[in-house]
Amino acid sequence: MRFTVQTQAGPRSLDIDIDRLVIAGWTGRDVQAMEHHIQELEALGIPRPARTPMFYRVAAARLGVFDSVQSPGEASSGEVEFMLLRHAGRVYVGVASDHTDREVEAYSVTVSKQMCDKPCADTLWPLEEVHAHWDRLLLHSWIREHGRMTRYQSGPATTMLDPAALLEDMAGFEPFENGTAVLGGTLAAIGGVRPSERFEFELEDPLLKRSIRGGYDIVPLPLRG
Repeated sequence: MRFTVQTQAGPRSLDIDIDRLVIAGWTGRDVQAMEHHIQELEALGIPRPARTPMFYRVAAARLGVFDSVQSPGEASSGEVEFMLLRHAGRVYVGVASDHTDREVEAYSVTVSKQMCDKPCADTLWPLEEVHAHWDRLLLHSWIREHGRMTRYQSGPATTMLDPAALLEDMAGFEPFENGTAVLGGTLAAIGGVRPSERFEFELEDPLLKRSIRGGYDIVPLPLRG
């Protein structure tokens, strides 16, 4: 994949081969907020996780910069998540959507994670440029429903484990080697988890006054047989 690495010294292009994709779930620092999200999903018939956090291995080909996502039926939805990517010994930060089939998630979270593409933005930041003020970063998402864009998620990166804590916990499950991308967990949805026609997502750095954005349309496929 080709990314633009946005640095304080200016942008540069970087080609990265991604051969391992890990979706981290239930990574909330705030136990009450995480419980709220668990209850949101329980309302959809999705069982509680066996432990927190959890790490789901997904085919690396699912990650990409997509204009649209095709998903069976109309029960899938996006989730904004920060993304950590390791390449040539350095760690970069980006933003992605853990698009998930909610009906499949009700009987297998692992299978549901594999069902849908994971759109990401084509811009990265070096982790060292944001590590010192990580807790100032913000995540946002919007959905288009009934013909207009509506804010769907919004909150600080402190809602989830920071990169060091996340990677330390992941070490017992998956190695964070070169070519590995990790999605770091999400925020509760404003108004509840639901499908939409379009999903847009953003990682904002108010200190350095910059942001990374992405977005895609959701195309439902007919369910037959």
